[in-house]
Amino acid sequence: MNSRSPSVNSPDILPVEGCAALGAFTLAPELIHLNHGSYGAVPKTVQAEQERWRAAIERDPTGFFQNVYPAAVRQSAHVAAMSFGGKASDWVFCENATAAVNSVLASLPLRPGDEFLTTSHAYGAVLKAMRLWAQRKGATVRMAEIPVVVECGDQVVDAIASSLTGRTRLLVIDHITSPTAIVFPVASIVAAAHEAGVPVFVDGAHAPGHVPLDVPSIGADWYTGNAHKWFFAPRGCGLLWTAPKWQDITRPAVLSHGTEQGYTEAFDWIGTRDVSPWLCLDAAWEAFARLGGNTLRTRNQLLATEAAKVLQEAVGGEIAAPSGMQGAMASLCFRAKSDAAEEGLRIREALRASGTVIAAGGLAGHVYVRVSAQIYNELSDYRRCAAMLRECGVSQPVVQVL
Repeated sequence: MNSRSPSVNSPDILPVEGCAALGAFTLAPELIHLNHGSYGAVPKTVQAEQERWRAAIERDPTGFFQNVYPAAVRQSAHVAAMSFGGKASDWVFCENATAAVNSVLASLPLRPGDEFLTTSHAYGAVLKAMRLWAQRKGATVRMAEIPVVVECGDQVVDAIASSLTGRTRLLVIDHITSPTAIVFPVASIVAAAHEAGVPVFVDGAHAPGHVPLDVPSIGADWYTGNAHKWFFAPRGCGLLWTAPKWQDITRPAVLSHGTEQGYTEAFDWIGTRDVSPWLCLDAAWEAFARLGGNTLRTRNQLLATEAAKVLQEAVGGEIAAPSGMQGAMASLCFRAKSDAAEEGLRIREALRASGTVIAAGGLAGHVYVRVSAQIYNELSDYRRCAAMLRECGVSQPVVQVL
């Protein structure tokens, strides 16, 4: 762990929490925000820093992009390295994890008959990208089937390891699954894949600021994360780490002037864009540390665990992950009565109409209701959510208590 790590500089006591912490954000106070995981929330201090960068750009766009930006973006990469491990030269920026996945998929040499492997919990946009890139190169996509509700990490590792074949050219796995909020044992999965000679891309969209993170120690070949979810950066601050052995072939999906100069140069410049989210990573780090750092992570995880219990006691269902595989989100799963996606949409819209914002949808014949826990949430938020779920008619006997 480096000297700049938020886990080292975290206060023992949070400065403020629960609804009192809403003052640090510009979130609508009339809503109960239980979906931090999808889009994050940017503290006012980071919003102000982004506006400062934007104003600096507008004062002299030519001078900024030619003389200021090249060093500034590499300084932000240094912050990423200090926060999440590795060297600054291993880290590049993109808009989001989806852009990073597309860049790696586009960079891989594939032949007809080759395979991508992912899991049945894969994020929908990533799965669609995998299928299209595979189709373009004559390859195929296979999925390791993992139950909607998992019992232990070994269950996940075994399902993935048994699905690897001699034609698997890349394994794409989530660090924290989007629909089910399960923290996968990524280091063990990577080790199993490498034993079979398969490189691994870890989609850690939810991980920065959510779980302790030392990317090189995971052992993956590529790792992506979004700093704009749980690390308080402005939206559009995606990160990609690439192991040195793969940097010669890894390029952004959008190719521009830096393409022939190398890995970092290719990603640092792919055309004129709003780069202010990337340059705010230091301000995001400061906000994360000020709001609690590692103490905040622990607090959010405990709150999410309690929230899942509150919801389950109210409406039944199954909690998707055991406590050892949960972070600051929790998903409650129900067997669908009809079309799971439509049921999830109905629940989400009904709660939204009541002023409660959640994530909900369908997966493998189940409806999932996912809630997040952030510094501005408190247990009463989930009690209100539980009451609204009952009003919506969401109820199912408890099948399994994890």
